Amino acid sequence: MSADIMPKEPSPRPFLTAQWRWLAMLNYEVDPDLLGPYLPKGLEIDSFEDRTFVSVVGFRFLKTSILGCGVPCHRDFDEVNLRFYVKREMEGETRRGVVFIREMVPKRMVAWVANWIYHENYRTVSMRSEVQPPQPETSGRVSYAWDGGSPCRLTATFAGSPTPLTPGTLPEFILEHYWGYTLRRDGTTAEYQVEHPSWNVWIPETAAMEGNVEPYYGAAFAQALRGPCHSAVVADGSDILVRRGRILSDCPVSVGVRGQAPG
Repeated sequence: MSADIMPKEPSPRPFLTAQWRWLAMLNYEVDPDLLGPYLPKGLEIDSFEDRTFVSVVGFRFLKTSILGCGVPCHRDFDEVNLRFYVKREMEGETRRGVVFIREMVPKRMVAWVANWIYHENYRTVSMRSEVQPPQPETSGRVSYAWDGGSPCRLTATFAGSPTPLTPGTLPEFILEHYWGYTLRRDGTTAEYQVEHPSWNVWIPETAAMEGNVEPYYGAAFAQALRGPCHSAVVADGSDILVRRGRILSDCPVSVGVRGQAPG
């Protein structure tokens, strides 16, 4: 299905199924004005206790199938993305979702499909990951490294067993967003639904991002991401389902060109 003929009515048909595992999420507080160029029409920036956050998220993308079919050599891979949080009010319902500023994967076909169909900002880079689950006597560790000309790495260490999300906390806010939104190249807004059970989480003992991220996210975001993160969370993950997207016909067309991360 071409992105140019994405339907305007909801579609129940799954587009993608997979597992998202070992999610490491580093959260940074930012000025909401930084996100304005990336905000699709019809949405509001979602905040937690009047504070605006972006998250750098690394995770394992496993057992991937598109329209029920697995693509050889493209089922298991890493992803690192930079995202922020939005909401959409419609007929008494609040839909909480995310907008991606940049998504990085090591598979060119994955990036091409996502950019073509969903008008996302995927980039292909070399990547490697390390996952060490916690043991009774030792801490666990996850690491996601990428290099598209500037080597960077995201790491987190954590101990014990994961616990359910606590209502009203920042980890719950970060994780409990089940819609994706895209500001398409023609100025329209696309919406798609992501389904998965609520995840169990660890609060990391340590969490950090190393390297120069400016080539991936631009100078303004690099400034915001410099230094220690505000908070972090590691989630165990689960099976996930992404439904086909649709164009929001009730949202006006954005004027001008959407914000683009460099590279």
